[in-house]
Amino acid sequence: MGCREHAPGATYASSWLEPLQTVRNETIDPATDTGPQLLVRVDEFPCASGLDSPKFGIQASRRFHSVMAEAGVAHLLAVVPQWTHEPLNPKASGGRGLDESDRVLLAEMRESGVTFAQHGNTHRTRNSHSWQRSELSGLSAAALGELLDAGRRRLAEVDIDPRVLVPPFNRFDAAQWPVLERRYDVVTGGPESILSMGFQCGPQWRGDAVYLPCYSPLYATAAVIAPAVERLLEGGVTGWIPIVLHVGWEVDDDYLALRRLARLIAPYAVSWEDLIARKRSSASG
Repeated sequence: MGCREHAPGATYASSWLEPLQTVRNETIDPATDTGPQLLVRVDEFPCASGLDSPKFGIQASRRFHSVMAEAGVAHLLAVVPQWTHEPLNPKASGGRGLDESDRVLLAEMRESGVTFAQHGNTHRTRNSHSWQRSELSGLSAAALGELLDAGRRRLAEVDIDPRVLVPPFNRFDAAQWPVLERRYDVVTGGPESILSMGFQCGPQWRGDAVYLPCYSPLYATAAVIAPAVERLLEGGVTGWIPIVLHVGWEVDDDYLALRRLARLIAPYAVSWEDLIARKRSSASG
């Protein structure tokens, strides 16, 4: 089920969370209400500009992870199968594979309960225009499958078998869904996905996969997300609610806002393995 038809000026909260909460309040016994279940997604490792800027190199990801691990925040990490040179330049080339230091950090993340997703193959856009950046859009079904499978093989080298796809730049073509649902249990989206998929909310069961987009104000910096989460908690919202953070967006304030947010959301953050298991259970049923 997608978001209901919404008037101009309507938001994710007014078009989805509030009416959904009204239904839940009328049908769910408060004694059995589990409260909010936050599905936290982190984009990305390696940080997209990490090869070209030391500011966003492996230490940025390591420090981000330490904040999340210290607070005990269950989350999904979108992993790019390589470090890429100039990912915003479609004419660029170059990069390097994930090395031993990357493998060690990924192992630490896995040990702390992080679920890994595939974040494309190189995260290099095929279009230079900012409103059309995508690694996936425009590819034929065969070419898309080859790209994703190449990325999966490289992730297997660091012991990752992704069941979730986080499309780079949140962009893919609606016509590509059959290719995606054959390979993943969950496909995520964001504000940029609206152009191809419409303003959908979720988790939304679509064929053989679950579609889970996230929008503002829960797709933002930690400083913006925190007050939005506080409002949701005050309103008694329940059910699965996606949140999206970016490693590169939290560097400038030395992760202070992230620390505050992590403490706030830790009690409500659930493992993505729960959603994957639910999807697989529904498919087998």
